[in-house]
Amino acid sequence: MPRRKTNPEEVGETPSFEEALAGLETIVEAMEHEQLPLEELVAYYEKGSILIERCEAVLQAARGRIELITLRNRDEIQSDSDAGDDTAFPTPSGPPDASDDDDNDDDIRLF
Repeated sequence: MPRRKTNPEEVGETPSFEEALAGLETIVEAMEHEQLPLEELVAYYEKGSILIERCEAVLQAARGRIELITLRNRDEIQSDSDAGDDTAFPTPSGPPDASDDDDNDDDIRLF
């Protein structure tokens, strides 16, 4: 489905991420390919910077939500493993043996 071109004047105060991105694409295309008077170029630049701020805000909010989901999932996994799962493998608690550093790292050791 073809993407609808968004005129910068049509974009409201809080456009969606996709609307802001489409508006930015329209502005960049107009600024690159059209012979525009200086005042119009400055107006496009101003509107573009507003749209960029909107895109950055939406992306920052999405990052925050993803981090919360990741932390929640990590906590759930930790809670499940703390519940006494007998099949879990113990985590090594000390530093690696110093003699292993001298050996070839490509070797596979069972003991």
